[in-house]
Order: sequence, then structure tokens, then C-alpha cells
Amino acid sequence: MQDVAAAIAPVGSGTPGLAEQVWINAREDPGAVQFVRPAPVSRAWPARRPVHGSALPVTCEQFRDDVLVLARGFLAAGVQHGDRVALLSRTRYEWTLVDYALWAIGAVTVPIYDTASPDQVGWILADSGATGCVVEQPGHAEMLAGLRPDLPELREVWQIDAGDLIALAGQGRAVDDTRVEARRARVTGGDMATIVYTSGTTGRPKGCVLTHRNIHCDVTAAVAGLSSILHPGASTVLFLPLAHAFARLIQVGMVQTRATLLHSADVTGVLDQLRTYRPTFILAVPRVFEKMYNRARDKAADAHRGRLFTLAARVAERHSRARDTLRGPGLPLRLAHAVCDLLVYRKIRAALGGRCRTAIVGGAPFGERLGHFYRGAGITVLEGYGLTETSPALTANLPSAQRIGTVGRPLPGVELRVADDGEILARGDVVFPGYWNNPDATRAAFTADGWLHTGDLGRWDDGWLRITGRKKEIIITASGENLVPAPMEEAVRAHPLVSQCLVVGDGRPYPAALVTIDPQTWVRWRAAHRRPDASVAELRDSPELRREVQTAVDRANEMVARAQQIKTFRILPEDFTEEAGELTPTLKIKRNVVVERYAADVDALYRGH
Repeated sequence: MQDVAAAIAPVGSGTPGLAEQVWINAREDPGAVQFVRPAPVSRAWPARRPVHGSALPVTCEQFRDDVLVLARGFLAAGVQHGDRVALLSRTRYEWTLVDYALWAIGAVTVPIYDTASPDQVGWILADSGATGCVVEQPGHAEMLAGLRPDLPELREVWQIDAGDLIALAGQGRAVDDTRVEARRARVTGGDMATIVYTSGTTGRPKGCVLTHRNIHCDVTAAVAGLSSILHPGASTVLFLPLAHAFARLIQVGMVQTRATLLHSADVTGVLDQLRTYRPTFILAVPRVFEKMYNRARDKAADAHRGRLFTLAARVAERHSRARDTLRGPGLPLRLAHAVCDLLVYRKIRAALGGRCRTAIVGGAPFGERLGHFYRGAGITVLEGYGLTETSPALTANLPSAQRIGTVGRPLPGVELRVADDGEILARGDVVFPGYWNNPDATRAAFTADGWLHTGDLGRWDDGWLRITGRKKEIIITASGENLVPAPMEEAVRAHPLVSQCLVVGDGRPYPAALVTIDPQTWVRWRAAHRRPDASVAELRDSPELRREVQTAVDRANEMVARAQQIKTFRILPEDFTEEAGELTPTLKIKRNVVVERYAADVDALYRGH
């Protein structure tokens, strides 16, 4: 083993069920605002009083009452301790309400992405043995109607937008509160809380079993380090899908700390909601911050202030890097930074509502360049690392201890080891007990002495962890040259015109790349080249466009030895999308899907060799 890091003081066992915190909050601070529901409030779950202004607050006491009422409804419907109930919905108040109502009676939530295909939905429902399913929209209900003949265990389907949760709560009137109390008292830390099916970039999704203790320990450890962010009075707008373990961690953390959460189902309207509700922090996947940067850069270019933005970006990065030195930023840099703050950075912070000075990212690697840019612009982006199987967080950069370019240090109770082959191994209370209905995969997930294979490659940097790539994504060329593609892909994506980059070359003579063009930048580029109506498909072989992309490839090639450099590239006619199945819900590229779909383009990269 190359190195071992063990954070002391594990969180411990004997933890209660996750729903217990809802009752604690209602008892200790009943009037604290736990949620904010945007107006107009959906009829799917009624508001207690008329909405005045733009939002309706939900206090800790009101949330407890809502959870209790719906939990009684689930009992009336015959949901038993340990029953699996699927939840197919976008991020909204009812998502969290259903989650905690099921936890309160010892049932198991099985989240499903609202973008999942019928095949994926059918697989998850069948594999989990779900006895019930809460869906959001009529389209979801229609999908399930076509799947039900193959799902004999599925007894009930409740549609949120049809008012089925309200009807379910009405059925619960016949159930006494003491039955919920008795069921809640039975829930222990070792009970299953959820089965989260990994979206995955290969193969069938596997169901990760997470216990109440797994999630509680992870949240408690994260909250301890993020106490300056997660606390009463803090607020966020949650727009990531709650089917993802990262968003779920924040949901539970907000409840545990009595911070205020606003759900946002409409991703396209997030910026408006950020300006309206002015959160104190936000969380997102790195791709969101990449797009935010590109949007700010393009907006400046449209206003003929492109040079100013480029200068401000350089100043922000230099200022941030200087903060990590003993001397800090010098006087000229501080003066330049102050001017750029007046002209550029304030506008970027205003787009997030003006109060947000901290962001948390996860789900994919975050580039060092962007990390320094945002910190220099007054928004500290804290990167962490984990996976669904670890509830999910293993490491985190903290406001009090950050090293940009790393994913931070291990959380309390987490042990990490970097094996001889570079793979990160994990152990601790946050590690899941195994995959549902899949003992072979469970055995393969652990070493003989009980460490979890993460599948990620990393190295230690004075106690800070750096992620260097995915073990399964190492490219070995025909000449035996090993290449980790992630850093190269990130470097190519830094170019304004590039949206995505996928390095190929496994078993081939040399590394090459598939590149997609950013749709927004493309509009300006083709106008500047007097081809305002041309598509990428029409111009992807044009010398002008290839020269532009070549500059990005050349910059990436400077990072590696000659044998590892991208020798050639192919511009694809369209960008990758989640709808086409090329991206996961956290916007990571499904490498096998893209390589298979664009096999002809990959072959073209090696024609004649």
C-alpha cells in the first residue's frame, strides 16, 4: 500500500432512525423555518394557510405534522416495516415529505430519476421488489401502467399531481398517532433506509443498500466540518435530483441542522430563484459551474467586454493562488482585484442572489482552474469526494481547510487507503453493507480484509486526496502506454468552444479524442465566420473549426509525454445529452454508450493505421 489516512473519532453506532430528527426539531424549535415552498403552492400537497407574497414557509412543527399525517396514510395502505416503496419524481417538497414519512414507519425509499427510461424503471421496481410507487406526473403513471403486468409485487401507485397523497393522508385519519410512534420506535440504525440504484456509466444499475446509520454517520461527520455553512438561518435552493445520493445528503443535513431548504424542480428557472430567495450557499455538480462561467464569459463578449472578463478571470485566479502562499497577494494584485470586483465579480455573485459566498460540488471532478477563478471572484467552491456506496461523502474540503485541486481530507470516521495500483480503498461506518439481491457484486466490491474498492484512482498530497482518474477508464494503447484520460479531457473542455471531450485509444495505436461543440458559443463562432445558419455537422471538418479545437488539444498535450498525447480528434455533429443516454443525471459521460454510438467516428480516427 502506498499510503493510509485514518481520520480518528468515528461517529459511532446505536444511531436512531433518520426521521427521529423531525420530531426533535418540532419539539426543540417548532417555529424554525425548515422549508420554503414557492408560490403558488402545488395542490399535490396543500398549504396550511394562504400564500402571501412569493413563498410559504413550512416550520419544523408543520413539517412534523405533515410527515405524521402521510405516515398514517402509508400505514392505512398496508406499508410494512422493511417494505420497499419507490419514488419517481423531480426535486420538490413532496419528495422530502414522502422520504421522511416512509422512514418514520421503517419503510425503505427506492429513489428513481424522473428521467429514467421505462426499461430502467421496470428493472429497479422488479429488482427491489417494490410494493408501492409514488410518481409525480401523469406520464409517469402511464409508464407504470404499461409495466405493471411484469411487476406482480407492485400493489399501489400514487400520483403526486393527481392529489393521491392528499387522498392517502385522508385514509390515514383512521390510524391512531400511537401506531406511527410505535413503528418509529422500532427503527434502528441498522435498518435499511434506502436502496439507491447507481445511474452508472456501464451495465445494469445496482441497488446500493444504505442503512439509517450509514446516512446518519455521514451527515453528522459532514455537518461537523461544514458548521459554518449548515446551521440554523442558513439556506439553499436545491435543484439537483434527490434521487442522487449527494443531494440526499444535503436534504438530511438541512433537516438535522434546521437550515432552510427550497426545492426547485425547474432547473431552467434556477437563476431566477437564486436571485429571489438569496440562499447562503448552493450545491451543484461541476458542470453547472462550468456553464455558469461560460455564460458570464459569453455575456461579457456580447457586451464588447470580453477582454475585461479575460483580464478579470486571470486576476481572480492569480489572487486565489497567491492566497495560498505565505506572503499572500501583493499590493498591485490587491488593487487589480478590487477593480475587477467592482466591474465583474459582483455581477457573478449577484447572479447567485448576492448572499451566496460558498458552494459545494460533488458527483464529478472539479477543475483547479475554475476553483481558483470562483474563489478569486468571492465564491468559495468546496469540492468533496465519495460514491453512492459510501452514503456518499468520504472526503471534503472545508471552509477552514481547503486545498484547491484536491477533494479534501477524510471525514471523521472514514479510513482511506491508496493501494499499490493507485486505487482508493475505503472503510468506516459510512460504507454500505452491500448490493441488494447481488451477493456476487457485493463480494467483488470488498477486499479480503474488508476495504471497499472505490474504482477511483488517487494519490496523497500532504494528507489531502487528489483524484487522478477511474481505474476502469485507464487507456492502454497498443504499444502498452498507460493514459488516464480525465485530466486531458478537462484541459480540452477549458476551451470556450468545446463542450465535451472523450479520449479514446484503448488497444489502438495512439490516443485520440471525440469532441463536441458548445451550443451557445457555436452561435457566436459561426456568426463571426459568416456562416450564421450552418450546423456543426456541416462545418465539423472545416479547417477553421478544426484549427480552433486544435488549440485546445495542443494545450492539453503540454501536460503529458509525447506517447500519451492526443494525436488526432473528431468533432461530433451534436453535443452529448442525458436524454440521449450519453450522460448520467450528474452529467458524467457514459463512455461505453458514446464509444458504441460513435463507433464509425472512432474508427475514422485510426483509418490507415
